[in-house]
Amino acid sequence: MKNLLFLVFISLTAYANEGAVKPADRPAKKIKNLTVMTYNIHHCNPPSAGTKIDVEAIANVIKKEKPDFVALQEVDVNTERSGKGLNQARELARLTGMNFFFSKAIDHQGGDYGVAVLSRFPILDSTRFALPVDATVGGEPRTLAAVTVEIAKGKKIIFASTHLDLKEANRLSQSELIVRHFAKSSLPLILGGDFNALADSKVIRFLDENFVRSCQDCAPTIPVKNPNRAIDFILFKPESAFKTVSTTVIDEQYASDHLPVIVKLQVK
Repeated sequence: MKNLLFLVFISLTAYANEGAVKPADRPAKKIKNLTVMTYNIHHCNPPSAGTKIDVEAIANVIKKEKPDFVALQEVDVNTERSGKGLNQARELARLTGMNFFFSKAIDHQGGDYGVAVLSRFPILDSTRFALPVDATVGGEPRTLAAVTVEIAKGKKIIFASTHLDLKEANRLSQSELIVRHFAKSSLPLILGGDFNALADSKVIRFLDENFVRSCQDCAPTIPVKNPNRAIDFILFKPESAFKTVSTTVIDEQYASDHLPVIVKLQVK
């Protein structure tokens, strides 16, 4: 498939492991449950606040839920609109006391724009890769950020964040690449993201064949006022690794234009 010529795998560690690492982050002998969030943060710009950047508002939403992992989308690093010198991924990690990894998708206003991961656990390894965009279709370059962590002694998992394109043709090829890439791994995987696709779309149906979605009748995540569609999901594999305890969409209408999703997983 010629659009895969766009694919470039790049290991990127410069943005990893710069969040706070506390003694409590050390892996326990056993862990029963994980709390996972996915959140499109709209570059920390509350839609009702004009051009204001409010990183603390996003951090407060995260801190209230006390997640072990957060998949972030629409993250600015050193852009003009968010303030040169402001790495939103790093700042959110600092404010929440977590570790982070940022994956750039595009150049934007003199800085970088992409997705990120926050982790309560120390990050052992981190990888970014570009997702394909068909030149005949067009679209914005997209990316995926993945980290490997040890959640309990001897028990490693991968946690990843992504944001798929607005065009379905690209979303399909991007989803296919994600499935192929992680098929090679023997580690359990949790993937959070803004998939820009409804539950009955070709993209989500395809992903459902390869992952377990935390909810089937998922509550809507956008718009924040009177939400009417779900496009933000958390998936995992294999089915034998985790069991969904609950999936909740948080009614937080100020900080972003998406509602955050919180999933509690039982570790099998």
